[in-house]
Amino acid sequence: MKKNIVLASFCLVLLASCVSTPKPLYSWGNYQEKAYAYEKNGTEKSLDELMTAYQTLMKKQDGLRKTVPPGICADYGYLLYKQGKKDEGLALMQKEIALYPESTIFISRIIKQLQK
Repeated sequence: MKKNIVLASFCLVLLASCVSTPKPLYSWGNYQEKAYAYEKNGTEKSLDELMTAYQTLMKKQDGLRKTVPPGICADYGYLLYKQGKKDEGLALMQKEIALYPESTIFISRIIKQLQK
């Protein structure tokens, strides 16, 4: 009897380990690496690589939600604004608000500060 219980337990553990991991809500690509490199180095090359990572994230999303991860539009928009592409940057910040309404207060404050 004990052998049957042990065998059944073993089979359950084995089957449970075969379950695939769930797909994440968002795909981040290589964003984290590029953002870290930019913050660490601050070079023109690292900025270009970060901007490319943003563009890739904006175009292709493999996560379950099929939308840009939270904060990406705002961060990318802020960098564009700092580069002189003010209209494009502000539009992306507005897109962040549209995608994630819970960010309205925070992003609206940033927009007001930038427009002063």
